[in-house]
Amino acid sequence: MRIVKFLLLTLLLAAGVIYVIGYRLPEAHEASQERRYSYTADRLYQAIATPAQYPRWRTGVQRVDLLPDSAGRKRFREYALGDEVTYVVDEAVPNQVYVTRIADEGLPYGGTWTFELIPEGGATTLRITENGEVYNPIFRFISRYVMGHTRGIERYLSDLEKRLAAGVTD
Repeated sequence: MRIVKFLLLTLLLAAGVIYVIGYRLPEAHEASQERRYSYTADRLYQAIATPAQYPRWRTGVQRVDLLPDSAGRKRFREYALGDEVTYVVDEAVPNQVYVTRIADEGLPYGGTWTFELIPEGGATTLRITENGEVYNPIFRFISRYVMGHTRGIERYLSDLEKRLAAGVTD
């Protein structure tokens, strides 16, 4: 019984330390990664700006529902890894920039992803910048120290490379 009490106390203490560290971290963060692809900006943009096709190539995305526009902005709901998140396209300049923002309120996180396409001859560098917010201190700790702020971006870039290399067309 003493061992069980000791383990419970240790777990509570660890959770408290994680909470305090997470509480001291800023809610907002910026993370950015880029990758050079040997494809045109048009080819990359078509993949990025076609959310209905995400389930075909993005890891963990089971389904995407296209929603009615709101205030002239495209919207979609993504079902991935047990989550359901609604996004709004804040900016879409073909072959240059595509910005999505989490539209749902009440989630433990929020923010935007900015996709910048930088043509270089027949190749293109894609830079993805996440301006994120993590409201829950425990999730902030996990986001910063366990998962890392760039994990989702790196997975997206890898999935996109696989999709393009496979020659998938929409």
